[in-house]
Amino acid sequence: MELADQELISRAQEGERAAFEALVYRYDHKVLAIAAAYTNDGDESKDIYQEVFLRVYRSLSGFEFRSEFSTWLYRIVVNVCLTHRTRSKARSYTPIDELENDHRILDGPSITQSRPISPERYAQNAEISRHITEAVEDLSPQQRLVFTLKHYQGYKLREIATIMDCAEGTVKKYLFTATERMRQRLKKIY
Repeated sequence: MELADQELISRAQEGERAAFEALVYRYDHKVLAIAAAYTNDGDESKDIYQEVFLRVYRSLSGFEFRSEFSTWLYRIVVNVCLTHRTRSKARSYTPIDELENDHRILDGPSITQSRPISPERYAQNAEISRHITEAVEDLSPQQRLVFTLKHYQGYKLREIATIMDCAEGTVKKYLFTATERMRQRLKKIY
């Protein structure tokens, strides 16, 4: 029988290592997916993942059950992503289609095709993916995070506002601005 988050947290707060490991196991895929979608880099996303769970381990004793554990955890993910981006000077580009097909990192839907793709079409798709990735990289950290949580992770605006600890209107503004910037950036290729 699977224990509820509250029970695992209480046990982990009492020092039970297995309870903390169960919490990590329950949420690790989602944390890594958010980090991977935000960074577009496997190594950077793993660094964020480690930093998130290190912060959770250090702070779990102070968790007071005023919010859902998942909300608290995702706020930590957001904060680590934003601070990681400002610390990271080097930006790398990984085509989005490579990330979408890597189910170990992202749990988003994959595109399955019934017939083989031609080399020309594959090259065209790779070029479009490169442009999209570069456009996403150009967004501000907050815009990129909202865009990632909405379009890659499928969160609702209300959920994103809770995760980011800001007003839903602020999230809408970030998403609107990100979408407009993406449109302007990608207008020349479409």
